[in-house]
Amino acid sequence: MAEFLKIYAENPQPRILERVVDILKNGGLVIYPTDTVYALGCDVKNIKAMQQLSRIKGEKLERANLAFICHNLSNLSAYTAQLNSSTFKLLKKYLPGPYTFILPSNKALPRPFKKRKTVGIRVPNHSVILEIVKRLGNPILTTSIHDNDNIIEYTSDPEIIFEQWQSKVDVVIDSGFGGNVPSTVIDATNERPIIIRQGAGEFVEAI
Repeated sequence: MAEFLKIYAENPQPRILERVVDILKNGGLVIYPTDTVYALGCDVKNIKAMQQLSRIKGEKLERANLAFICHNLSNLSAYTAQLNSSTFKLLKKYLPGPYTFILPSNKALPRPFKKRKTVGIRVPNHSVILEIVKRLGNPILTTSIHDNDNIIEYTSDPEIIFEQWQSKVDVVIDSGFGGNVPSTVIDATNERPIIIRQGAGEFVEAI
């Protein structure tokens, strides 16, 4: 059964943050808040954890539509190709924020993703997950939590999330009610960015 940990966004408790980091380092799966919806993630350096996450999604890891959560722009450079100045200015303008940017990848991607030419990057504007990633020292693999309800696609109540997911994950973080609109996804691999999915973030740069 998962741990249910209260972490305050205004002043995240270091002791509890370190507990979550230890669980991630040991291959655990964690549900955490973002600036959009609650999400499920694991350490990108733990292959077994990533495989378990993909099994929960019902997809093969190599083909799963997943993104990396990074602490800041310097952090995301670990897995992206060298960005041109216009793309970097674009990221600096919109991140942290409710956006997922698809960027050209480099050869440092984790082994299951070696053949991919692009990588999805998130830098959410939420203190809890950013502090966790900072303390972990590398990005985490992330995917949004979907609800089985035909009307409500994303559950915003962490207590309900815990009831539904406690047997599948190691930790559910409670930072209060989340949103129910996912991030806006932008393909920034071409000369002009293209919106792939309109979500919570307003984006005016796209063609």
